[in-house]
Amino acid sequence: MAGPLDRPDLAVVGAGPAGAAAALGALHAEPGLRVALLDRADFPRDKACGDGVAPHVLDRLAEVGVTGLLDDRVPVARLRLDRGGRGAERTMARPSYVVPRRVLDARLVEAAQEAGAVLRRHRVRDLTVDGGAGGGGVVLDGEIAAPVVVGADGARSVVRRRVGWAPGATALALRGYAPVTPAREGAQVIAFGTARQPSYAWSFDRGDGWANVGYGEVLGDGQAPGKGELIGHLEDLLPGTTRDATDWRGHHLPLSGLRWRPPSGRVLLVGDAAGLVNPMTGEGIYYAVTTGIAAGRAAARALAEGRPARAGHRYRRDARAHLLPHLRHTAAAGRLSRSAPMLDAGLAASARDQRVFDDLVELGLARGRISPAVVRGLVTSLARALLRPLPEER
Repeated sequence: MAGPLDRPDLAVVGAGPAGAAAALGALHAEPGLRVALLDRADFPRDKACGDGVAPHVLDRLAEVGVTGLLDDRVPVARLRLDRGGRGAERTMARPSYVVPRRVLDARLVEAAQEAGAVLRRHRVRDLTVDGGAGGGGVVLDGEIAAPVVVGADGARSVVRRRVGWAPGATALALRGYAPVTPAREGAQVIAFGTARQPSYAWSFDRGDGWANVGYGEVLGDGQAPGKGELIGHLEDLLPGTTRDATDWRGHHLPLSGLRWRPPSGRVLLVGDAAGLVNPMTGEGIYYAVTTGIAAGRAAARALAEGRPARAGHRYRRDARAHLLPHLRHTAAAGRLSRSAPMLDAGLAASARDQRVFDDLVELGLARGRISPAVVRGLVTSLARALLRPLPEER
């Protein structure tokens, strides 16, 4: 006999930030829903990530009743951007947090459970959409059936593959944990590559004597770099960062592009599974939480109306209205950042003008756009670079 977890109203595949947010969005809209959170791991569990949590993420979670999530964590207000020894270091308009995913994800899962979701350890390997008699539905592994399913199962999403939706470009990153160096205490530090574009290394102080450190680059057509090569690039860009480092984990980042049109219907894709990682910064948690909440709300409303097959249409409309203008700007910024002169111009403009710095932070961490201040700053920096005398002329 099938139990309630085998016949939920909504099944969410993956219980990371995107999946937990989907459960929270659905249950905030319709508290009586039966929501099953399916994940292949027990919580708490580690997850490769830069661990940066922008305050905008907490804003979105507050909309679905989750507050105080990181009140016990030390905020990080300083952000340093560097390329070849030149760049900008400023205080961000709103501090961010550096929270290991072992902590963040477990807290979000707990919040979803408190809201009424049921967590079940289950690794989804197959998905079929039944559009036939009985109103149709989605069946997972031949045993779990739901009118609507949210795919929140990450960069290598099984749900995404089963619905035949393909993401765009991909980056590869390696993350570790190391004692924070004195010069990088109390700051999030990003050093952009000087030889390989686009690429960058990072060191994010967690506030407990340790830093999340790593290196990432966009993959091309050749062979992907190995662990040793990635660690070498990190050490080149941020010397001393890798000393006594542990817990190295590699991960793929499906980057967002100029157009984003997720599939409609009963299967909704969110977060990394939907190919939503900022191509300029590698940030994905804001997208995960935002699309998760939107998908949960859309599913709840479609179920309340008795039209579960319309959930994907509603979700795509709402999520695109919120994110698409921003995604177009990040796609443009991602392309511009592949140019070393343009990247240097952006860093120089950020060093001169707090407004430019703040606007670029918004573009990289939440849903900002390329503002008029950024455009003016880039033009000014490029003009100054062109007018700068050559070394032999000085």
